[in-house]
Amino acid sequence: MANETPALTLGQALRQYLDARNAALVTARASLGISDIDARALLFIVGNPGTRPTALREYLGITSAGVTTLIDRLVGRSLVRRDIDPDDRRVNRITATIDITEDPWSALNRFDDDFDVACAAADQVRLGDSAALLESLTAATVDARR
Repeated sequence: MANETPALTLGQALRQYLDARNAALVTARASLGISDIDARALLFIVGNPGTRPTALREYLGITSAGVTTLIDRLVGRSLVRRDIDPDDRRVNRITATIDITEDPWSALNRFDDDFDVACAAADQVRLGDSAALLESLTAATVDARR
């Protein structure tokens, strides 16, 4: 049939997902007035409370000076706080001071939360098989690049 839309390849479907997720994050960042790196840092810190600046630097792939500037900016906006590690006073621990589940900050996770709801309503066996396949293909791709 001439009007049928061809099925997407897995790669195309993943790129479509990433494009939709990135568009949602761009919209969220614009509404919050934060940069991409600020948003990525906040999401990492929320997911890893008490993280060390070194871990954040490694996650973001930025320099030590860059992570210091970033943390200073986030502290200045009262989005995170620095705490001295009680076991090693030379170490700072970074913790979010925002509640990512509450507006306006929940905008950063809205797409992922909505996607999780859609996944919960999907066929769980098929979803598990798809997740396993994606994990395997991702590992094979990463290993091939080493």
